[in-house]
Amino acid sequence: MSEVRIVAEPRTEFGKGGARRTRRAGKVPAVLYGHGQPPRHVALSHRELLHAFKTDAGTNVLLTLDLGDGTELALPKDVQRHPIKGTFEHVDLVLVRRGEKVTVDVPVTIVGEAHPDAIVDQQHTTVSVSAPATSIPDSLELSVAGLEPGSSISAGQLALPRGVALETDAEAVVVQALLKPTAAQMEADLGETAEGQTVEAASAEAAS
Repeated sequence: MSEVRIVAEPRTEFGKGGARRTRRAGKVPAVLYGHGQPPRHVALSHRELLHAFKTDAGTNVLLTLDLGDGTELALPKDVQRHPIKGTFEHVDLVLVRRGEKVTVDVPVTIVGEAHPDAIVDQQHTTVSVSAPATSIPDSLELSVAGLEPGSSISAGQLALPRGVALETDAEAVVVQALLKPTAAQMEADLGETAEGQTVEAASAEAAS
């Protein structure tokens, strides 16, 4: 679990205009809420936030917010990015306490080599777990070593760290092994695709 300290400056300008001015200053508009406290509008350094999200924890990083009058622990709840630039537009932060349990989505990392005749199809790239706020796993490893075609591994078979509980349906299939097509099947599929494209081209030409 990664923990990063970041300065959270009070934000007094609101609305679209205020948010644009905040972003032009190299900062990200954010709202801090939770534990029955009134929402606090703050601005975070875009550079510092980008650095925090580049840790192994990703957006599950635990932030120690320096608010000037003290510090608070928080987790990113919702991160909005610019659809083209990818820059951060707004962040919702939820207050947490040490020892408190939270529910988050954790990435599933596939390790190992499946059976030579198998293609591994990952149905879920993340699973939902409940964990102490200060001990959220960065990821969960799932070994597919020797997994044969027709076999699958469900969420309930994941090895979880101590103190972490699965929230995703235990029966949900995380990975399944499909039979790898033979060279003849691949060649036949390519032939059918090429034939279909030829027919489509001919139909388009006739219609023009």
